[in-house]
Amino acid sequence: MNHMAGMPEGETRLDACAVAAALAPAFAARAAAHDADDSFVAENFAELRAAGLVEAGVPTELGGGGAEPRQLAEMLKTLARACGSTALAFSMHTHQVAIPAWRWRHRQVAAVEPLLKRVAAERILLLSSGGSDWIAGSGAARKVEGGWRVSARKVFTSAAPMGDVLMTGAVVEEEDGSRSVIHFGAPMKAAEVRIEEVWRTLGMRGTGSQNVVLDELFIPDAAVALKRPAGVWHPLFQIIATTAFPLIYAVYLGVAESARDIALDLVRRKGPDAHGLAIAGRMETALRAAQIGHEAMLAAVEKNDPSAESVNEVMIAKALVTEKAIEAVELAMELAGGAGFYRDAGLERRFRDVQGARYHPMRPGPQAEYAGAMALGLPVASIF
Repeated sequence: MNHMAGMPEGETRLDACAVAAALAPAFAARAAAHDADDSFVAENFAELRAAGLVEAGVPTELGGGGAEPRQLAEMLKTLARACGSTALAFSMHTHQVAIPAWRWRHRQVAAVEPLLKRVAAERILLLSSGGSDWIAGSGAARKVEGGWRVSARKVFTSAAPMGDVLMTGAVVEEEDGSRSVIHFGAPMKAAEVRIEEVWRTLGMRGTGSQNVVLDELFIPDAAVALKRPAGVWHPLFQIIATTAFPLIYAVYLGVAESARDIALDLVRRKGPDAHGLAIAGRMETALRAAQIGHEAMLAAVEKNDPSAESVNEVMIAKALVTEKAIEAVELAMELAGGAGFYRDAGLERRFRDVQGARYHPMRPGPQAEYAGAMALGLPVASIF
């Protein structure tokens, strides 16, 4: 039974940030070991589930915690200060909850209710393949009686070892030669689903972002949530891009903030020199720019009007957060000096983890083209 049942409708039932702060010390204590052996942060995820954070973003009326994107972002940032891998992997579930929650709140889409209610009641963990699929989609869906047979390899599937449902899609080759993408949830326990353990990376090593392979998985027609043209922006993707990235990039901001704290602590032990003061000031400036950029991302969400314009606002701000968070951590390494080079300090792990900010869509080239097209009043439908 949901431990938050019986609360008044519309009332926030869970202080997600406070719960995250209570869990953070244990996550921080385990982070180095997971980083060292590339192991998934399974114990942390079990504690996130037990603490009620899996359903934090589900509206209270549907049995969840009622947290809005700003609260969810703060929750993820708090987790990221302790363990970047835990926070990044959990951001993938969190945004897959926040997107249907937004649709339910603002458009009252009844079709999303069953999923949100399952998250709240059963605490199922949702996985995302969005970064590897994005607008073009991947894999193949073949029409059969009553549904589809899907074969695909979905890479970068964070928290794959503990996931219950993979929110994904597959490409349909239409009779007229065009391509469409169907969207659905793939049950991770199905016999036709397997995990390939390939996640050995520079940073974010504990995310368990393995490959998930679908081998002729049957998806009933009734389980297809959407069919859309491939390679073209769709209104749902405007909701996804506007809602998801402020949550994902809260993680990288949290990593940068923790790197700053570590560097300052190391410098205080030996005392800063004049050169160190300048580096510290540059670090603070870069970090503040990242924070301002992230605030702009949240402001775009809170306009509650996903559109081509909101995607542009989020992606410009995302580029700023990426550049300045990485810069802040680089300066933290420089400020700390040789002491920061040792793994025990935890700074070099954050230096590696923050590099992941480079790899989520939209990458710098497409983002700049999208922003340029918007500025010039040109079409952006196929820029991704």
